[in-house]
Amino acid sequence: MYWEQLFEKYCAGNSLLKELLVLHSTSVAQKALQIVENHPELGADADFVEEAAMLHDIGVVLTDAPAIHCYGEHKYICHGYLGADILRKEGLDAYALVCERHTGAGISAQQIAEQGLPLPADREYMPQTIEEKIVCFADKFFSKTSPQKEKSVEQAEKSLAKFGTEGVERFREWCKLFL
Repeated sequence: MYWEQLFEKYCAGNSLLKELLVLHSTSVAQKALQIVENHPELGADADFVEEAAMLHDIGVVLTDAPAIHCYGEHKYICHGYLGADILRKEGLDAYALVCERHTGAGISAQQIAEQGLPLPADREYMPQTIEEKIVCFADKFFSKTSPQKEKSVEQAEKSLAKFGTEGVERFREWCKLFL
């Protein structure tokens, strides 16, 4: 599995972060695989979903978020594109897209401009494929501060609402599709 080797490489010397990434990513992967299993009509690739869910947050290793054992230089909002850069460097381009597009319920160009987000403008931050949407959706139910506690739909919506209504509306559409 790609993720085990990459966690070893990028979390070297930070066992607390590695443990947290494994816990969080495993919870997200299990939720995502449950969606795939419950909705065969979506035609999602279960193996890809599992690996992508395990890798989706690799970019946190480069962020400054001490509460979750991250001591990098970048703002946390950047972890998606930073993870994508890591995975592209490792030759995992398809997984990189999941990293880039999983933050919030996707981030629109309008949100980036209105909120002055420090994200490169030449990228797409909205989930496109069914697999990207499933991983993004499953991720909304788990925080890294409480990685084993699943949020309710209402709690996930509340977390998204901090960044505007656009993500909440997309999340609600996914609830209809995936739950």
